[in-house]
Amino acid sequence: MNNYKQLTIILVAYKSEKKIISFINKIPKKLKVIIIENSKNYLLKKKLEKKYKNIKVFVKENEGVSSSINYAVKKIKTNYFLQISPDIIFNYNDISVFFKYAKKLDDRFSALGPRFTNVNEKSHIQINKNINIGEINSVHGSCMFINKKRFNEIGRFDKNFFLYFEETEYCYRAKKKNLKSYQINKIKVKSKGRTVLIKNRIEKKKLNNILIWHFIWSKYYYSKKRFGKLVSLMIFIPIIIRTNFKILINKLANNKEKLEKYKIRLDGLMTSIKGKKSSLRP
Repeated sequence: MNNYKQLTIILVAYKSEKKIISFINKIPKKLKVIIIENSKNYLLKKKLEKKYKNIKVFVKENEGVSSSINYAVKKIKTNYFLQISPDIIFNYNDISVFFKYAKKLDDRFSALGPRFTNVNEKSHIQINKNINIGEINSVHGSCMFINKKRFNEIGRFDKNFFLYFEETEYCYRAKKKNLKSYQINKIKVKSKGRTVLIKNRIEKKKLNNILIWHFIWSKYYYSKKRFGKLVSLMIFIPIIIRTNFKILINKLANNKEKLEKYKIRLDGLMTSIKGKKSSLRP
């Protein structure tokens, strides 16, 4: 397929060796693949590059999803890339559909995305299922088809986001340049869940706390970029009050697990409000 020559698959890996290997076994060998390995797994790099001629693995310091994708895009030579999470079930025949609509739109878009078939419709906003393609505020970050030239014009992902909301802020920024985001209903994908494979209970708990911290940090940071500091403070003050109340309740109830959860959440939010960097790391 000629489309394969114009596309690079980008994968971001962190302690997800089994899922990465399972995922790339389904990728057509004619497609170029770049993997950004953030858990310093040099053995994975050696293993994959020895076995697959179409795969290049870059091992780097874990600076988050935004930084990883920006780094990968600098390495690709194709006009388009598909940023995809290894927990996504994707039919590679649908690549031709992405290119079909990219041509129809004359590449005037920030990102194209698929329809997710197994998500909560209330928390994961999607377009009307009865239309072929429609404008959407933000394409979900786990599967984004992007034109490299447009990506650079928009200003790439904001590297200050370590996790969460980087695609939302990117699509918002693009819209201000009259580059809209679209969902294509003909392309359907499923998510199989978290890509990070950690069996140890303590390590899982640590990871969950990190996710909680970054979610609220990024949520406020995005809000501040979009609405300004004053409006964002008005939006988030009720969250601060509720979180402090839950800290007090769980302290009195001696519920250490929930107490830690809400303390982590408050710390992430206050760090963001103070304008400090997204610094918490695995």
